Amino acid sequence: MLVDFFVYNKPHQDYSKASPEFIVESLTIFKEFKNDPQATSSLYNGKVIAITGDLSAVENTVGLTIAVFEIRDGMFGSEGLRCTMLPESAEKIAGIADGTKVTIKGLCPGYNVTDVILEHCSLID
Repeated sequence: MLVDFFVYNKPHQDYSKASPEFIVESLTIFKEFKNDPQATSSLYNGKVIAITGDLSAVENTVGLTIAVFEIRDGMFGSEGLRCTMLPESAEKIAGIADGTKVTIKGLCPGYNVTDVILEHCSLID
């Protein structure tokens, strides 16, 4: 039970200070995942990556701010990248106009057939 205590209370990684392992354009990574999801997943999943592209929208849900890079219209709506922002970057990203080129860094847990997902994201100046 002592092990459980230490695992539960283990310090979390500060993704805002982590160096990205990859720097890639939003359109490029989307196409890579769309064309070969298995190979691309083995390359990017679990890695901190920096994405550069034109911001399409900022979505606000209960307690979450999500930066969206829309690449194309799909059967169920827009497809592209969805980046869940860290609280300290949420206000910054909300103040940026749609269509502005931005770079966002975060952890890539994978692709859900319509969107490349990034979590714990921060805006890179």
